[in-house]
Amino acid sequence: MSDNAHRVEFTREMKKDYTILTPNMAPIHFELIKNVLESDGYHIELLRTTGREIVDEGLKYVHNDTCYPALLSIGQLMHALHSGKYNLHKVALIMTQTGGGCRASNYIHLLRKALKKDGLDYIPVISVNLSGLESNPGFKITLPLLRKAIAALTYGDLLMLLKNQVKPYEIKEGASDALVEQWTLTLTKLFEQGKAFTQREVRDYFQRIAKSFAQIPIRRREKTKVGIVGEIYVKYSALANNHLEDFLFSQGCEVMVPGILGFMIFKVDNRLEDIKLYGGSEAKKQVCTLLKWYFTKYESDLIAAVKKYPQFTAPAPYAHLKELAGKVIGYGCKMGEGWLLTAEMMELIESGYENVVCTQPFGCLPNHIVGKGMIRKVKNLYPQANIVPIDYDPSATQVNQENRIKLMLAVARE
Repeated sequence: MSDNAHRVEFTREMKKDYTILTPNMAPIHFELIKNVLESDGYHIELLRTTGREIVDEGLKYVHNDTCYPALLSIGQLMHALHSGKYNLHKVALIMTQTGGGCRASNYIHLLRKALKKDGLDYIPVISVNLSGLESNPGFKITLPLLRKAIAALTYGDLLMLLKNQVKPYEIKEGASDALVEQWTLTLTKLFEQGKAFTQREVRDYFQRIAKSFAQIPIRRREKTKVGIVGEIYVKYSALANNHLEDFLFSQGCEVMVPGILGFMIFKVDNRLEDIKLYGGSEAKKQVCTLLKWYFTKYESDLIAAVKKYPQFTAPAPYAHLKELAGKVIGYGCKMGEGWLLTAEMMELIESGYENVVCTQPFGCLPNHIVGKGMIRKVKNLYPQANIVPIDYDPSATQVNQENRIKLMLAVARE
């Protein structure tokens, strides 16, 4: 019998006094999303735990042949439940479900299995999905909440982008991190007042954010420019990639990590490609077309705000990435990060980030194909490309990963 048949629902009564624990992926983005949910009446705790004990906890419940992000996110949640910090009869867990061909759709079932093994299957697990896979009376993704969440994600993209371009050059150490914190607090207060999430307001705050980062005193010096691509969780999560961004900063690099908004446009555009390739309903096509237009407006405003300041490198629009990918890979290749991962490598190289770290979690077959598997094709087009795939799994040592990256940086500096 499926675990859906007797799963514990998150009820309206639970919303009042239950703490919802969520694994962490992109720290800036998730902090803003957490605050959006709290402004809607939920009590959210974003887990910031890192270290080997999370991996060990995950290995107790998730087979190490299963993808590494599942092992870590479940390990982080189970570690929190065992920490003694929470009343286990007043907590719920939350997990995203994509509904696609990726195993991410099944993390939720692995998590329920882990809870059952420990006799904790009375704890509700909330599925966040837009595919109608599961619903809970106490957790509803309403249109206003969705609008706020999309705005929060795009603010996260902009803050991450600008912080990474200022941090290596700031005169006062920690100035860019402090500004990210300041903007997170400002935006959170605005979200609580129901502000800063209409298209016009977002455009205005994009301009203000870009201006504030441009005013941080910097000293330009020679830095190795490195881009990071890969499976979405390992690409952003310091827990998964062993603090890759911090390591690169410590090695005298400037880092570029493509944003989440491009991935969201990609996911919507995939539905349109499916309809083009295999047919589908007109209603679905219209909804996806509208969503793509909505996301693209945010993207255009973000790019315009960054382009105002010539010292910053603005990301290329999604349409350009799609055009790049079309030279080397088919648009039907869409599992996991699909052709977008290949396109991100190409766009980074075009933008001057010729050194690319491709983060590969163990057990993620799609990303080995569109990441590691496409390196030769990308290098044929861009002979200057210096790409290193790095495997992340429970047995991979941080020293080995960092040595491989140091080797790539040595090649870059030659």
